[in-house]
Amino acid sequence: MISKDDKQVEQKGIMPQNHEEDDVEEDDVVDDTPGAGGEETKKKKKKKKPKKKKAQQSDPPRVGLSKIFTNGVYPEGEIQPYKDDNAWRTTSEEKRYNERMAMEDPEITYQSIRRAAEVHRQVRQSARKYIRPGMTMTEIANFIEDGSRALVEETGLESGIGFPTGLSLNHCAAHYTPNAGDTNVLQSGDVLKIDIGVHVKGRIVDSAFTLNFEPTYDTLIEAVKAATDTGVRESGIDVRLGEIGGAIQETMESYEVEVNGKIYPGIHLSSGVLDSFDTFPVKSIENLSGHSIGLYQIHGGKSVQLVKNDDQTKMEEGEYFAIETFGSTGRGRVVESGECSHYAKIIDAPRVPLRLTSAKSLLKSIGSNFGTLPFCRRYLDRVGETKYLLALNHLVQQGIVQDYPPLCDAKGSMTAQFEHTILLRPTVKEVISRGDDY
Repeated sequence: MISKDDKQVEQKGIMPQNHEEDDVEEDDVVDDTPGAGGEETKKKKKKKKPKKKKAQQSDPPRVGLSKIFTNGVYPEGEIQPYKDDNAWRTTSEEKRYNERMAMEDPEITYQSIRRAAEVHRQVRQSARKYIRPGMTMTEIANFIEDGSRALVEETGLESGIGFPTGLSLNHCAAHYTPNAGDTNVLQSGDVLKIDIGVHVKGRIVDSAFTLNFEPTYDTLIEAVKAATDTGVRESGIDVRLGEIGGAIQETMESYEVEVNGKIYPGIHLSSGVLDSFDTFPVKSIENLSGHSIGLYQIHGGKSVQLVKNDDQTKMEEGEYFAIETFGSTGRGRVVESGECSHYAKIIDAPRVPLRLTSAKSLLKSIGSNFGTLPFCRRYLDRVGETKYLLALNHLVQQGIVQDYPPLCDAKGSMTAQFEHTILLRPTVKEVISRGDDY
């Protein structure tokens, strides 16, 4: 059966990856046969010879996508037409012309983000088959990141991983990835958020999903997936960010989760005593949000909150957004908790004198290896940095590097996440990271 992605690829004139036909090339040969009057006439015949087969993807995926999509055209994401006051854009000749110009501009072309998105789809679909209880968080992270690096054909800051792979468990909602020596093991009752970033020429695909291995929290995951789809659907040029937050919250909080046979921490009462319920509502996590995405900048400056608010900021043509939602069975608010793993160089960091020679050296390494893309301690280990914690903490204290500790709800609660990257093209909205899985 041909997948949705294959159909999209076929429409662009590329054969799907599992195509097995043997194409042939034909060489000219001379055929000497008597013609009229006994003269020999030379006719050309075609001799067939095998044509080199197109590269096939491996399992697990480790073949770079440029070897498969040899003409450099990558699958388009899901197309959603604009609605209401922007419906005219779909047929506007001026807007179509703007898109053609964008595709021809190597700095703007959509092919970079589409290439990153195809890497994301193939890696995450393989990860879904691979990840099982009993694996360590480090094993899971390495599997995902090895796949991303191979498929995107990592080349310095030209293409590679967009940010550390998020593997937040249970009440931890975001910003956890294992550090060296981490011994956490995935359990059958865990709820695992998998947040993967891939970039090509600084265009970052940011997309996440949630896995569980027994059905207790299926409804929680369903609620968050539906809320993300609502946020994607309501997004568009000139839409106010506060209105999107209200739509997300309405969808999210229309669900409730029943946990049979368990005493479960529920809502904080006014007395401060923690009551217990078998059935409780799913809450939008009020202090997490989606965000715009800039070039080599995962948080581009605009935030899409998950609850109704009065933000009048509008989405604009040409912008990229990560529409991500988090739902919780706890208080619906996260706090920083646990050992930090995520960091990023601040884009407009102040120029301050560094008293530690090790900090100067580390900053140079961060700039050359990651630029302003987020990184983690495992990535510093990978590029050969050692005994860097003092220098790293000094850069954080000086306001040059930002630390991003894990963000957690109340212990005993469960959180889930789904996320898509969208592009507000002049004529249509493209859900860049959409796949057959979510």
